[in-house]
Amino acid sequence: MKETLKKLRRYEIRIRKAINSQMQGDFHSIFKGSGLEFDDVRPYQWGDDIRNIDWRVTAKGHGTFMKTFIEEKEQTVFFLLDVSASQEIGKDKRQKIDLAKEVTGVLTLAAIKEGSKVGVLSYSDQVESYIKPGKSMKHAYEIIDKIFSFKPKSKKTDLDGAIKYTLNLLNRKSIIFLISDFIDEDFTHSLRGLARKHDLIVVHISDKSESVIPQLGIVPLLEKESGKTIWMNTSSEDFKKTFEKNYGNKKESLADFCKRNDVNYVSIGTEDEYVPKLIRLFRHRNRGNAYRTR
Repeated sequence: MKETLKKLRRYEIRIRKAINSQMQGDFHSIFKGSGLEFDDVRPYQWGDDIRNIDWRVTAKGHGTFMKTFIEEKEQTVFFLLDVSASQEIGKDKRQKIDLAKEVTGVLTLAAIKEGSKVGVLSYSDQVESYIKPGKSMKHAYEIIDKIFSFKPKSKKTDLDGAIKYTLNLLNRKSIIFLISDFIDEDFTHSLRGLARKHDLIVVHISDKSESVIPQLGIVPLLEKESGKTIWMNTSSEDFKKTFEKNYGNKKESLADFCKRNDVNYVSIGTEDEYVPKLIRLFRHRNRGNAYRTR
């Protein structure tokens, strides 16, 4: 566990140094959303930004009114972590689940040091573990110990159920990192709802073995979540079409969904160096947040 913490601290320091060296102007914290929460309305004054006019109140005919905001004093960062058996793909100690846990650990340390409260929900087709948001460094270590040591009870996945559970759990707008391989169906409606209510960041975990299947004829394939061995003809056209439907277009369609719904998206493979990708993600967020608050 000590080695894991040392490794995560090194990555966290690299991320913070790289971002801080690039920050210019009035950039918000890397874990801040828009930083503003609606408070009240007041009469228009000369020089006010017309983009903040409250048209609903103004339409009542008593003058022009402006929205006023308060800056959020305490940001909650929440991790929604997929621990289903489909994550157990990849080389030894470099499976998708290992990568997902490392990313969660690195960002937990960074968020706590930024003064944010951090919570984690680990899920399969049920809630496997819930850690209530807290903000001390001791709390960060407890999160890391928990996610690296516990064993899920179920091998299956219900991403839609996990998203709905989170929507009911979190009342206040939070930054949510959804970390998963997204090997599931029928979750986009709930994902759109999560994006509307919260500041959502999608971290798509993958392994290159999922994108290329060699034509080996009839071979046994182990289905991780059911534990069953299925014999498939990997050279057949039907297999190619099924594989392409379930895996081939997943990354492109999810990235497109995120773009259309104003969701930050990053794809990380088990063979990738993930720190540079996280740095690019936060630089993008900083630019976006600085633009929105001008």
